[in-house]
Amino acid sequence: MNNIQNVSRRRFLKGSFVAGTFVLGARLVPEPLWAAASSAAPVVFQPDIFLGIASDGTVTIVAHRSEMGCGSRTALPLVVADELDADWSKVKIDQAIGDPRYGDQDTDGSHSVRSYFDQMRQIGATARVMLITAAAKQWGVSGKECTTEPGFVVHKASARKLSYGGLAAAAAKLPVPKKEDVLLKKRSEWRYIGKDNALFDLPDIVTGKATFGMDANMPGMVYASIEHPPVLGQTIKSYDDKEALKIPGVKQTLTISPFKPPHQFQPLGGVAVIADHTWAAFQGRKALKIDWDASPNAVYNSDQFRKTLESTARQPGKVVRNVGDVDAAFAKGGKIIEAEYYTPHLAHASMEPPVAVAEYRDGKVLAWAPTQNPQAVQETIAGVMGIKKEDVTCHVTLLGGGFGRKSKPDQVAEAAVLSKQLGKPVKVVWSREDDIKFDFFHSVAAMYLKAAIGPDGKPTAWLQRTVYPPIGSTFDVNAKYADDEMGLGWNNLPFDIPNHRAENGPADAHVRIGWFRSVANIYHAFAIHSFADELANAANKDSVQYLLELIGPPRRVPLEYKPEEQDEAKRYPLDTARLRRVVEIVAEKSGWGKRPSGKGHGFGIAAHRSFLTYVATVVEVEVDGDGQVQIPNVWTAVDAGTVVAPDNVRNQFEGAANFAASLALLSEITVTNGVVNQGNFGDYKLIRMDRAARHTHVYVVESDAPPAGVGEPGVPPFAPALYNAVYAATGKRIREMPLSKTKLV
Repeated sequence: MNNIQNVSRRRFLKGSFVAGTFVLGARLVPEPLWAAASSAAPVVFQPDIFLGIASDGTVTIVAHRSEMGCGSRTALPLVVADELDADWSKVKIDQAIGDPRYGDQDTDGSHSVRSYFDQMRQIGATARVMLITAAAKQWGVSGKECTTEPGFVVHKASARKLSYGGLAAAAAKLPVPKKEDVLLKKRSEWRYIGKDNALFDLPDIVTGKATFGMDANMPGMVYASIEHPPVLGQTIKSYDDKEALKIPGVKQTLTISPFKPPHQFQPLGGVAVIADHTWAAFQGRKALKIDWDASPNAVYNSDQFRKTLESTARQPGKVVRNVGDVDAAFAKGGKIIEAEYYTPHLAHASMEPPVAVAEYRDGKVLAWAPTQNPQAVQETIAGVMGIKKEDVTCHVTLLGGGFGRKSKPDQVAEAAVLSKQLGKPVKVVWSREDDIKFDFFHSVAAMYLKAAIGPDGKPTAWLQRTVYPPIGSTFDVNAKYADDEMGLGWNNLPFDIPNHRAENGPADAHVRIGWFRSVANIYHAFAIHSFADELANAANKDSVQYLLELIGPPRRVPLEYKPEEQDEAKRYPLDTARLRRVVEIVAEKSGWGKRPSGKGHGFGIAAHRSFLTYVATVVEVEVDGDGQVQIPNVWTAVDAGTVVAPDNVRNQFEGAANFAASLALLSEITVTNGVVNQGNFGDYKLIRMDRAARHTHVYVVESDAPPAGVGEPGVPPFAPALYNAVYAATGKRIREMPLSKTKLV
């Protein structure tokens, strides 16, 4: 494992794939601008671009997804290496640039392994078959007599073996077998899949050798810091840079044209201060005097907007799922329970703020960025600058966190635009204040739920409405309904209720709205699983037992899917047996019911399916006399189907507990007259060590189901489990996030 090395793209092209190299693939990348004069050319072999084997036995695997701690840069190469039967100590991983030939590169939505598991297996297995064929020909035996061990083809009958490196040249001359002629390994033969493996980049990260976006540099570059319009849509009326130009190190100022609606991922516009270093650029910005034009979004006040959302949620909305006859069931009477829930805007606030380096030269752009989607970088820069997408080369660094923010490449486009004006490379660096004030925010949301309870305590009717500015507003100024987000925990309620209706109400967006870790599942899970606990209390039943009753017997829940979703729906049905299982496991592991709740101590549970993964979480809380909440323990059971790297799954869910604790306890973005009020960790609160869970226990359920999501599903059930625990401890029901908005004593 210590021999694994990072490989630069340039080294990969110039030095790795030389004569005698076996490569599955077409040309790997367009020629980088700064390497255009290179005479090196990799030996190429169809049909795939992800794998190469050199004559010295080095196996190079291309990682086409971004690495921000989620582990995909390790997991997908592990799958290739397992099917190839490679020696992992001789594997090198090369980070792909943005290129459509790699397929979807958007590292978002917890689907890297899910979407590419089968393809990566096929790539590794195809290469293994070809190596076996090459060895069998050399020995004059049947390929069926040969097997492999890490890095070698073996003929056990004659005790002979040949290294992959020694067979590479011969294998390169063979035709690529058809998919149906390639036999994949049995699960029992997996060497790396399902085993604990450290992240590929871990040694470099902990020793400071890893390259993040902030580490990227280009010769002759200057630094830029941009004063963005405080209100979305504002433009510059006039500005005075006299004092800014007096700051030592400041070279000049430039303007960036504002976006043309819809804003998409375009630059916000503003005044850029160009300097020799970041400090000078930041100081120069402070000295700018700018007069901004008006914007219609200046009317936006989040406090008033909350009232609008809540009023809308009380009115009938667009029906997104209907089971039975809810109105008739309510008309029959019974005990009626109603509740309203609210969540504020949230900022991503990853540890590494947005940053990028770009150079415009001869009609082409070369960029380095910590991006979750290098193809979005290409598309955005091409659109803003009026050049071809293929003339934008985006290299991907490691990301110091992402959570969805870095799938939006506005800062990379800023660097490219400024480079064109200056004629030299530009490094754009956002401050923490920029990061928080000008984010693509997680949407504010209001939800209304109503249920009729029968004599047995179970709901005979259940109505739910959700209202929030949709992510679609990023791409369509007229978007008001969250049509594409209803599958995120809203129109797929897994409960066994005879009469159920889910609705969505309209809402306008006045700030940029974007994907955020677990997306709409955060507020949907909060409302649904808090309400479920309220019903359990109304029925005077144990929360775990009541939750299992709501889920009902093991079955596959029938849902409506779009035509393009049919294949995934067949492969990943909503299986309540799996949801019941994680509930039962987490209840057992947490010792549910063995310690009484009340008098400042309590347990809460929630279970949610998101990104095709089933998760149940129990949170234990202690509430002191001042209303301060501590979290002694968190238990989570997760069924993510086939797991490539169990230790990384545990890492993701441990991290999700702290991430979600911030949202549940502290985090909130508010807006006054279109201006975001928060600007740093002093007023946009994140969890600190003294408030974080003392112990987080994660239990990965063994499963032979297809792989599902891992990076995001740990977040949604945490807040409702925490709030249900607070209720058990104090009798105080929490219906708005964060908890800091509610006085417990």
